[in-house]
Amino acid sequence: MLASSRVNRQLPVVVFAQFAGTSLWFAGNAILPELQPLLKTPALTSWITSSVQLGFITGTLLYAVLAIPDRFPSTYVFLTSVILAALVNLLWLFLPIQAGTILASRFLTGFFLAGVYPVGMKIVADQFKPILGKAMGLLVGALVVGTAFPHLIRGLGSSLPYRTLLLSVSLLAISGGVLLTITVPANPVQKSRSLFRFQALFSLWKPSAFRPAMLGYFGHMWELYTLWAFLPLLINYYKQQHPGVVFPTSVWAFGAIAAGAVGCIGGGYLALRIGSMRVARYLLVISGICIVLTPLLIAATPFLFGFFLLIWGASAAGDSPQFSTVVASRATTENRGSILTLVTCFGFLLTVLSIQFIAWLVTTTGTTEWLFYALLPGPIAGLWAMHKTA
Repeated sequence: MLASSRVNRQLPVVVFAQFAGTSLWFAGNAILPELQPLLKTPALTSWITSSVQLGFITGTLLYAVLAIPDRFPSTYVFLTSVILAALVNLLWLFLPIQAGTILASRFLTGFFLAGVYPVGMKIVADQFKPILGKAMGLLVGALVVGTAFPHLIRGLGSSLPYRTLLLSVSLLAISGGVLLTITVPANPVQKSRSLFRFQALFSLWKPSAFRPAMLGYFGHMWELYTLWAFLPLLINYYKQQHPGVVFPTSVWAFGAIAAGAVGCIGGGYLALRIGSMRVARYLLVISGICIVLTPLLIAATPFLFGFFLLIWGASAAGDSPQFSTVVASRATTENRGSILTLVTCFGFLLTVLSIQFIAWLVTTTGTTEWLFYALLPGPIAGLWAMHKTA
């Protein structure tokens, strides 16, 4: 067993660093209401999110092909990446307010987050193997809260200038990386003469022990980030159907996203008893059911609708750490960082397709109670692939 004192000292620091770093992710979405009047670009929501995803995809692919998470100490990769992500997050504050500048800043932020999220998972997989499901649940739960954090800041302080919000988030991210580097020792790395490593990329498409979890993760990713990106749209649509509801959209969005942390952490503890794969499968089923019930809940009372959002948020995110746990535990040690990074890369590629598809539907048909049925193929395909390949 791990020494309890080391777990008690190091695991909370890794979790905090993940929360702080990933708070950069949706910072652009949180300040979007202030940006749209300046830019006169009402259709910016999908591209604000997709530019981060595209940057993350590009970054994870490059990090993996260069084997950066496996060739260099993980804590140093995390620190360098989070500092760069925080700096480029502020880049457009010093340049003219234009859509292109903002999207470039968001793209670069996503690019350097490739050294934060998957590398954080590698640190957990290296340091806390006996309690990996629980530790991964805490870690991804921190990512979920970090993702929701800008919405909370905006919801509780709507008068806060967007420059102050971005600066606060960037400073928080850097502080987490510094604390992680000070607290968690860097593991020794294997020397490699090869600058490029393609075997990890090729191994994704071959039968392997981690393949069922990888395919389930892909189905989960079709749903998750699109749900997060369009939660304000769903909440505003509900409020249009119920004119008396005045609860702030940002606070509801924060609650629904942050509920994913409960799913992640609760799923992590449950995985210690029944296994990560079963937990992931059950939560994927629940989130699929939530998609099916969306039209019915649009007509429900605010209490039921809010409770529904919490259940959906918890289940949609809660399976993610358990998929990652299975991938990390079944991947080879020498390629673990690259495998985690690549699986994350292709998962996020699916999020871009899903986000743009929903955005196209909104433009073409408008917002309806049936809109989110477009997410249903994700859970269905993920469950089918897990069954066929297990």
